[in-house]
Amino acid sequence: MTVRKNDKFIILAVSLGVILNPLNTTMITVALPAIQKDFQLSSTNISWLIASYFIISAIFTPLIGKLSDIYGRKLIFLIGLGLVVVSSILAPLSPNLPMLLVARGIQAIGTSALFPAGVGIIRNTIQHNQNRVIGTLAVFATTSAAFGPTIGGMLSQFGGWPVIFYVNLPILAIGIVLTLIFIPKDQKNKATSYKLDGIGILLFSSFITCWMIFLLGLEQRVQIGTLILSIVLTVIFYMYEKGKDEPFINVNFFRKNLNIAVIFGQYILSTVIFFAVLLSFPTFIQTVLGASSQMAGIAMLSLSIFAMIMTPIATRWMERAGFRIPLLTSVLVGLVGVILLFTVKDQSPLVWIGVVLAVTGISNGIQNIGLQNLLYKFIRVEESGIASGLLMTSRFIGNILASSIYGVAFATGMNVGNMSMMAIVLSVVAIVLIPGMLFVTVHEKKKIG
Repeated sequence: MTVRKNDKFIILAVSLGVILNPLNTTMITVALPAIQKDFQLSSTNISWLIASYFIISAIFTPLIGKLSDIYGRKLIFLIGLGLVVVSSILAPLSPNLPMLLVARGIQAIGTSALFPAGVGIIRNTIQHNQNRVIGTLAVFATTSAAFGPTIGGMLSQFGGWPVIFYVNLPILAIGIVLTLIFIPKDQKNKATSYKLDGIGILLFSSFITCWMIFLLGLEQRVQIGTLILSIVLTVIFYMYEKGKDEPFINVNFFRKNLNIAVIFGQYILSTVIFFAVLLSFPTFIQTVLGASSQMAGIAMLSLSIFAMIMTPIATRWMERAGFRIPLLTSVLVGLVGVILLFTVKDQSPLVWIGVVLAVTGISNGIQNIGLQNLLYKFIRVEESGIASGLLMTSRFIGNILASSIYGVAFATGMNVGNMSMMAIVLSVVAIVLIPGMLFVTVHEKKKIG
């Protein structure tokens, strides 16, 4: 990839911002027992440290993406970095759970700004090989989530749970300096007036929150009331936005461009498989196989490394062959990876665990970058922020679904039988991905080819 010197620093600045949300999503998981002990919390209370982050990120990512389209990507990117600085200082000093939840909430809002604003910056400033640059961002976003538990475990071991927040500060310092120096000033279009759709934002926040609460509650029981409320709010949001001239989410655009809606759906399902595997295997390796946390971290590297390796390879493959063959290959490889979960037993060697994780990583590496670049084929540059925000919201929804599957599958404990139960559910998800991928790639071929 040939880029100018300044472009390299722009890409680095955006990449440093992009890693913060997925990294902080998974890095805290290994610190939860220590936080629970320090604050004397119940399992339900501690689960909200994870759930609240997903909910806030799911709501604010498209909202801030829209704001970045309106008010400027560099401004929103810097505000996001600043909020993460504040949260990274406040969180380790929290004396109780409510204060820690507030700090994590600020962190979620700040990191939610960085991906949509960052993609907008790339699409506005990088003129050549944009797909490869976005592929670089995908590498950072995907692999930082997979590396999170390993990094968090090492940091917590040496400095306790507060250190996982302080680790953000050097990343933020470099990112802020690079952003101020190398990212160009925002070009504002004064001839265009914008109105924020306040009611649409409120309805969107409400129905997303209700769906998240319903999905998180599946581990205990099916909450019929919450399900009905979620459906009703979703319908109200759709009907309201359909009649708006300047809606928060252009639902008419999705209705007329079904392929884009399917791309978001495919991204959700792809994330479900990846995150379910990411959640379950560290505990399985330690609890069932009896390996140390250090060995579990090493084994999990197979997932992230192969996802990272495949992303640039897949980007070049798609540049030459289009999207259809690579994406169809990825879902078939993903189905193989899910089927391999049935081979994982209580005596499985760690080498074989690494092979199983590698297959899932290969599949996700192709799908992650392929679906992102396919989306941007149908999205105008000025819509980059909101489109990127919705893509990340899709990822958060996938994370919540994966968490729900994990909770239900392993409700009676971590064992081989429950791993097979999870594999059955993920097999259904992998099979559903196949027709969806056929649809979006045929549509892409007609439009682009």
